Amino acid sequence: MKKLLGLVLSLTIISGVCAAVLAYVNGLTAEPIKAAAAKAREAAKAAVLCGEDGFTAEGRCKDGYGGDIVLMVGFKKDKKTVISYKVLQASETPGLGMKLKTPEFAGQFAGKDSASLRVKKDGGDIEAITAATITSRAVCRAIEDARRNLAEAQ
Repeated sequence: MKKLLGLVLSLTIISGVCAAVLAYVNGLTAEPIKAAAAKAREAAKAAVLCGEDGFTAEGRCKDGYGGDIVLMVGFKKDKKTVISYKVLQASETPGLGMKLKTPEFAGQFAGKDSASLRVKKDGGDIEAITAATITSRAVCRAIEDARRNLAEAQ
């Protein structure tokens, strides 16, 4: 019984020390991570407008294959026509769903009305990423969300 109590006490102390170290490291890195994310958002805003006058908005879809997909989307002055998008967050399958970052896939959205984006399987004109239809649909919904966010912000 004493041996078991000693093991439990040892594990408790080790766990406490590990938790303290993790909390300390989290405190050190929280602000730099937050600053880097803000810098990435600002860079994405400039990139998605491609030198055109327009508006930017962030859109999110929780239905990606790997979880949330967050995009920064550039819109023309009419606030509905897509210029382009940049991925802020995505955890899709490497080599498949992560093709949402490629110019070949993302370029399909340029000049499209953000209110009617659908993949071809759903009657739209967006060619889904092969073997990643869930991701492709999620990108369409994230762009629609960005359009709604832009409309609400105005």
